[in-house]
Amino acid sequence: MIVFGGRGILLDVEGTTSSISFVYDVLFAFARQHIGDFLVQNRLDPTVQAAAAALAAETGEADATLATAEGATRLALAAIDLMNRDVKSTPLKTLQGMIWRSGFESGELVSHVFDDVPQTLAHWADSGLDVRIYSSGSIEAQKLFFSHTGVGDLTLHLRGHYDTTTGPKREAASYRAIAADMAMEPREILFVSDIGEELDAARQAGMATALAIRPGNRDPGGRLEHESLVSFTEIVT
Repeated sequence: MIVFGGRGILLDVEGTTSSISFVYDVLFAFARQHIGDFLVQNRLDPTVQAAAAALAAETGEADATLATAEGATRLALAAIDLMNRDVKSTPLKTLQGMIWRSGFESGELVSHVFDDVPQTLAHWADSGLDVRIYSSGSIEAQKLFFSHTGVGDLTLHLRGHYDTTTGPKREAASYRAIAADMAMEPREILFVSDIGEELDAARQAGMATALAIRPGNRDPGGRLEHESLVSFTEIVT
């Protein structure tokens, strides 16, 4: 049991609200399957062009553009390589979010959340807590994820979303920036994640922390000790 008397709760997604296997075996697989066609079909979209250019610069493919089939293929392969290595790339996450939109809107993708998540998010929101998400996935992808779960739209329980445009998840400055955006002192916010180095950074910034122990999670790593939980219902507010 974790007793928390603050005003805000900040949640990771993968390994915390949803299983790692869903993210890797379903979402990443969908993005890998569709990235090539998506880049070709949307090569004139300015948003896609900007994300592709940023991806090209990041992966050493600076001369690859969507103007040619060869360039689109190189960029698709670069994106797949990043996914295979689980690199937290902002332009990759932007492209993934746009690809997943079609899957969620068609019904081909339905988000997995752990059984305790819907009722707990509703309880926290009803009690006045400010609940937000901080994930390496893009904000667009987060909103799609939580609006297309197997139990319906959960976004009505969430007041905000943050991604790596705020800053890396393993740096304390990112959590200070989030606290400032939430108009709270860091100590008033509880951050829940399955990654020790993320929790270490949040603790360094002054936040309360909790380690999510979910089925399929890996060794969390990190340097500091964090109280653990297997269900959000263990958080007493």
